[in-house]
Amino acid sequence: MKTGWFGRIEEGLVALLIASMTLITFVQVVARYVFNYSFVWALELTTFLFGGLIFLGISYGVRVGAHIGVDVLVRTLPRGAARAVAVAATLLCLVYAAIVFVGGWIYVDKIRQIGILAQDLPVPQWVPRAVLPLGFALLFFRFGEVLVRALRGGDAHLLVDEAEEALKLRADDADRPPGGAT
Repeated sequence: MKTGWFGRIEEGLVALLIASMTLITFVQVVARYVFNYSFVWALELTTFLFGGLIFLGISYGVRVGAHIGVDVLVRTLPRGAARAVAVAATLLCLVYAAIVFVGGWIYVDKIRQIGILAQDLPVPQWVPRAVLPLGFALLFFRFGEVLVRALRGGDAHLLVDEAEEALKLRADDADRPPGGAT
């Protein structure tokens, strides 16, 4: 699948969040066990970054087809019926994403109005929690892309085929020479 600028930004954000979490956790462990010092804010920041990773990662997972599920019944249907089921499932996913987006927006707005600050960081709580509606807006966008592909008759898989992936990995392992050299 061709990745445009939006997809590269999405991938970059996911990579940045993972790298930041890893770096902060590593520095915290070194500070604690080598220097007997602990950064009070490290756990809270890592938690906020992890939340961002989750809510941005769900849309990324839809884009690359990484979500797993059970589609045994759908695979037995004729192509037209399977396409109709894919359209219906995608519409339900769009409804779900819209509901959580609205609920997340209301939640973040209430926290903003109250003015609650983070426990260990000098930022308002609504700032890191804004990733909730943002992530579901991105998810809605990605499901919209899947719906357009399904309606145009293209490949509209929402799920990864785990068995197929496992067989590919096994075939790749069988092609490698002994000793792990590539």
